Amino acid sequence: MTKLPGILTVAAIAQLIFGAAYLMPSAHGSDSMARPGVAAPAFTASNIAGQTVGLGDFAGKTVIIEWTNDGCPFVGKHYDSGNIQALQRRFVAAGAIWLTITSSAPGQQGYVTPAEARADLARWKAAPSDFLFDPNGVVGRLYDARATPHMVVIDSTGMLVYMGAIDDTPSVNPADVKTAKNYVVAALDELAAGKPVTISATPAYGCSVKYKTS
Repeated sequence: MTKLPGILTVAAIAQLIFGAAYLMPSAHGSDSMARPGVAAPAFTASNIAGQTVGLGDFAGKTVIIEWTNDGCPFVGKHYDSGNIQALQRRFVAAGAIWLTITSSAPGQQGYVTPAEARADLARWKAAPSDFLFDPNGVVGRLYDARATPHMVVIDSTGMLVYMGAIDDTPSVNPADVKTAKNYVVAALDELAAGKPVTISATPAYGCSVKYKTS
């Protein structure tokens, strides 16, 4: 498995943030593609136990989807700080479904086998509801996941209410988590209060999703 780099140069960080990875989710495109304000498109994927899991399995539940890449320092920031694990525990305990998914192609950074995914979850003490595999990139492209971490929130009626960055601070410094505005938390808190989600889409930041190209 690819290990997270300990130190990144300014140039390397700039390339990661402002290159292909730092893009606004598409506002247009196929009617079947995910976008805020419409029903989240259905999908299926294999989980860590080798079972087929579909979005329809969670009807009536709030669903959070997190695109991950265990070799990405931006993902590492949120796990090394304990941020994602705390969010998983908080919202799963409240009855939401948290799906972690990798859309990296075989041989690319972020691709993991089920055994490697279990090792990642154990190392980070992560506790999503399930871990899904999308090696052909079908689900990732459907949800316009261009960078990791890419986050999606779907309300209990099946409406997609948020997609994009986890927060407003595109850095690899774990300390920045404490002062960042967390868009996912904001969306979920507004849902819980019966309010419309104020910010429904933001630019995703991080490492580009390593999709299968052929």
